Amino acid sequence: MSFYISLSGLKAAQADLSTISNNVANVNSTAFKKSRTNFGDIFAAAPMQTTTQVAGQGTRISGIQQQFTQGTVETTDKTLDLAITGEAFFTVQTPPPTSQVSYTRNGAFDLDENRYVVDTTGARLQVMPVDANGVPTSTAAADLYDLQIPISYTNGSGDEVQLSSVSISEEGLVTATFADSTSQMLGNIAMAAFPSQEGMRQQGDAHWQATRQSGDPVYGSGNAGLFGTIRSGALERSNVDLTEELVALISAQRNFQANAKAIETATTISNAIVNLRG
Repeated sequence: MSFYISLSGLKAAQADLSTISNNVANVNSTAFKKSRTNFGDIFAAAPMQTTTQVAGQGTRISGIQQQFTQGTVETTDKTLDLAITGEAFFTVQTPPPTSQVSYTRNGAFDLDENRYVVDTTGARLQVMPVDANGVPTSTAAADLYDLQIPISYTNGSGDEVQLSSVSISEEGLVTATFADSTSQMLGNIAMAAFPSQEGMRQQGDAHWQATRQSGDPVYGSGNAGLFGTIRSGALERSNVDLTEELVALISAQRNFQANAKAIETATTISNAIVNLRG
């Protein structure tokens, strides 16, 4: 039995090492969220058996849980670089025909060939419609649309006026300003909050999908209630503390070595018993 107990310990230590290694490998990944391996003990006894006379049967992995703590915000001075200070996620959607919705903290957005605002995977940033005062008129998922930055507009005289600048407020209101000082509100960035963000499914590239465990997303504008503040010209870095991970790596390595030593000891005892007759 001791072989199987120590084997479960080896498997657990290996999983812990893999999780820590993944954290360390992504220390420079934008908006990466570190993970933690959770363990539970294995215990079994017959209904009429005295449990004080039964040893445990090892350990098991009860789950690998992501830690959605805030990462360091780094200034970039690029308008379409966005960081969230607080809770919630940006909502993005892949172009048709897939039109797959996902959620991300990676705000490294850019423009594609059609001037849609896209993230590093090519998914388009979603915004909510707004009224003349810049207040969202709907937070329904069906009313979200792709954010597209115009390059110009035609004024009342029929002249084409070029785009001068784009600004994004802390609430997520996107405003385009043209060369004649005319402003046009393009929408409010759709922030998504979840009842249980730990229940979201990872997709890689700092993207997640909603699941039954996470609950349905609630949409809203930034700097209000569940939704963090949007900072234009900044990016959220990984929340991995390299020093902490290296200490955990040493601990996991010692754990692996201790379980390997237990197997070696059990092997020595078994060989001694087998060789008693000789």
